[in-house]
Amino acid sequence: MVPDTHFDKPGKSPFMDMDLVPRYAGDPEAPSGVTINPSVVQNLGIRLAPVERTSTSATIRASGILTFNDRALATVQAKQDGFVERSHGRAVGDIVRVGDPLVDVRVPAWSGAIAEYLALRDGADPTLAEAARRRLGALGVPNDAVQTAEHQRAAPATFTIRAPVSGALTSLDARPGAALGAGAPIAIISGLSPVWLVVSVPQGSIGATKPGTSAAIRFPAFPGEDFGGRVDVILPAANTANRTVEVRVALDNSDGRLRPGMTGDVTLSATSGGDAFTVPSEAVIRTGLRNLVIVSRPDGVFEPLEVMLGSAVGSRLEILSGLTEGQQVVASGQFLIDSEASLSGVMARLQSANAGGSPEEYSTTGKVMAIDATGVTFSHAPVEELNWPAMTMQFMWDKEGPIGGIKIGDDVRFGFHREGKAYVVNSIGPAGAIR
Repeated sequence: MVPDTHFDKPGKSPFMDMDLVPRYAGDPEAPSGVTINPSVVQNLGIRLAPVERTSTSATIRASGILTFNDRALATVQAKQDGFVERSHGRAVGDIVRVGDPLVDVRVPAWSGAIAEYLALRDGADPTLAEAARRRLGALGVPNDAVQTAEHQRAAPATFTIRAPVSGALTSLDARPGAALGAGAPIAIISGLSPVWLVVSVPQGSIGATKPGTSAAIRFPAFPGEDFGGRVDVILPAANTANRTVEVRVALDNSDGRLRPGMTGDVTLSATSGGDAFTVPSEAVIRTGLRNLVIVSRPDGVFEPLEVMLGSAVGSRLEILSGLTEGQQVVASGQFLIDSEASLSGVMARLQSANAGGSPEEYSTTGKVMAIDATGVTFSHAPVEELNWPAMTMQFMWDKEGPIGGIKIGDDVRFGFHREGKAYVVNSIGPAGAIR
């Protein structure tokens, strides 16, 4: 029942009350797979699938949510101290066009500067008038207010602040009667075209997604209608909670039908990487340490093989090494064969062959939580090679015994390897270096 454990003399198994099975020098090697009667294969519902050469041009399906385009954002601020006279009935969420009035304000500094300019404009020295005109620009006086004053030959008492861009009012801080200081925000306007569709792409597919990748989108609000766009930016950080990367797709919204907050179903046509060997994704057994498939040989033997995986191609997985085109792999029922292979020692021999005589070394950082004679407990960071998240677990001491120089609460970097079902510490050092 424990095929990877051997003894140098006959006797009873320490695991069960059974006699040990003898094996003599010169005996043929045990088979590298398991043989199952064809009728049993059929009764178990085992389904085979060929290793195929397919195009790695992936079609990625994901969902996204519309947001405002932050590149089309305009902030309207008070240029000088003043008071809000009128708000023109505006409220957050209103759609405004370029030049639409937002608020009327009283700005004494503007009124005084315009009156001074008009007085100098009618004087004999055009140089002073020109200097006064430039001063109006430096104070931020709107050009339309200056032109109106020149036409009416009088300084206005109030000034109308207008929208610099078209879009939606996402903030409106100026209310009638409110005092404004220089630099105080009056309104924020978010442009409505183009808008961004923020798509959460699985990190396994992000390598095939590039800026400029075409996207087809369908929104529940417009059934049967397709919208087109292109990937604008791939954000630099991944979401650790759901293991996705956010991608921005820019969409034209000149008709204003698309509204931020809407959700959409997205199909990305990822770039082609050529042809590659692929198998159905359900054919791969992921153990945490390796990826295996069960191959059906022509002689009726089912053999586990380790493979190196590439990217996901729809419902299939790319195989970088370990298989050849035309081989038959088990796509359904492989766990029953895997159990039989484990009992007969096939998996143990596979693991021993892959080990190559020396265990693979890993390292990470962590905090010492407990120390005893058998081992040390760390609260450690993720170990990418083993697909481990951050967690707290115990590691055993090696045959040389405990490693000194550490205490509970220390931040360390430690190295470890696997021995059987246990993980053994072989070095511990400061968080910056390992000894």
